Amino acid sequence: MWLGDARSGKLPDHITAFGRALRRAGVPMDSRRMATAIEAALLCGLGRRDDLRAALQTVLVSRQSDIAVFGEMFDAFFRNPEIAQQLLSQMLPKAAKANPVRRKARVQEALSVPRPRPADPQAGRESELKFDAAMTASDQQRLRHADFAGLSASEFRLVEQLVRQIPLPLPPVASRRTRTGSRGAQPHWSRALHEARRQGGELLTLPRRQRREQPLPLLVLVDVSGSMERYARLLMAFLHQATRGTQRHAFAFGTRLTDLRGAFRHTDTDRMLDDANRCIDDFAGGTRLGESLAQLRQQHPRCLVGRRTVVLLITDGLDTGEPAALDAELQWLRRHSRRVLWLNPLLRFDGYQPLAQGASLLHRHAHAMLAVHNLSHLQDLARSMAALLQRA
Repeated sequence: MWLGDARSGKLPDHITAFGRALRRAGVPMDSRRMATAIEAALLCGLGRRDDLRAALQTVLVSRQSDIAVFGEMFDAFFRNPEIAQQLLSQMLPKAAKANPVRRKARVQEALSVPRPRPADPQAGRESELKFDAAMTASDQQRLRHADFAGLSASEFRLVEQLVRQIPLPLPPVASRRTRTGSRGAQPHWSRALHEARRQGGELLTLPRRQRREQPLPLLVLVDVSGSMERYARLLMAFLHQATRGTQRHAFAFGTRLTDLRGAFRHTDTDRMLDDANRCIDDFAGGTRLGESLAQLRQQHPRCLVGRRTVVLLITDGLDTGEPAALDAELQWLRRHSRRVLWLNPLLRFDGYQPLAQGASLLHRHAHAMLAVHNLSHLQDLARSMAALLQRA
C-alpha cells in the first residue's frame, strides 16, 4: 500500500501523538477519536497536506472554539519530520528564533510540555515537587491579577474552576407584593379582624402590610465574537454559579442572538458550557449588537420585567453593525431596564477610551462600565454592582 503498513509504520504513532498534543491544549480527545483519525488519514492519503488537515479536523474537532487551536497545532506539528518526532517524545528544542511564531497560549503550552528522562531516578520526584509548588502564594497572587486572554491552557482550566466559587450577591429590592409584618405604610385590616376574633373582639396589635423583598431579575448578554473568545467561557461559568437561584435570562450574541436559557437551567456548569457550545453557531463571526438587540425586542420582550431587570452586557464594544440601529436599540434597552451595566474586558488597558463607534454608543447609554478581565475584578464586581443598584 502507498502509505505503508499501518501495523508497522510510524503514521499511527504520529496521529496518536498529535491527538495527545490537542488534548493537552484543551481539545476533548479520547482513543476512539484517535483511531478514527488514523483511519481517515489512511483513506485520504498523504499526497495533499490540505486533504489531511481537513480529514483530521473533521474527526478530531467537535467545537467551533477549537478550530483555531487545531489549525495552529496542525501547522506546528506537521511542519517537518524532526519536529514531529520531537513532539512525539514531548520534547521541544529551546533555541531562540529570529522571528518566533506567535501562537495561542493553549497551543504554546501543549507544544512545550517537558517529560523527564527515564534514566534519571530523581526525575519523577523533581517533577512532583515542581507540581506541588506550582500554586504557591505568589502564583495565586499572580493568577488573581492575570488577564484571562494571557493564560496558558492549564492556568485557564484552573481559573475556570476558581471563577465558579466567586459569589455575586445582589441587593434585594421591595416588590409589589406584600406580606404581614410589624412595619408598613398600610394596615392589614383582614389580618386585624382575624386576630380580633381570636381575642374575643379585642385588637391588641395592628398588623400592617409590608412589601416583600426579592432579588432583581437579570438579563445576561454575552458577546461570543473572536475578540471575546477567552472571556465568554469564563464569564458564563462565573455567572452560571454566581446567579443560581436568581431569576435570570441568558443570551449569546455575535452576528445573531442565541437563546441560552435552556443551557443555564443545568445545575452542572460543565453541562451548561457543552450545551451552550452546541447552541452557538456564530462563534468568532463578528459582532452586530444592534441586530441582536432587535431580535431580543421582537422575540423575547418579556425578559425585561417592569423596568426592574438588571442587564449585564458583556462585550468589548467592537461592533460591526449600523451605528444608527445600535443607538435605537440601546435606547429601548435602557428605557425598559433598571440598570444597564457594561462589563468590558478592554478596561485592562491603562487609559482605555471608548473611541470606536459601537463602544462610544455603549458608553453613552450604559449606566456604568465595569472591568471583568481577571479574578480580582470579578471579586470586586459584586461590591460595585451593589453600590450602583443602591443609587437606583
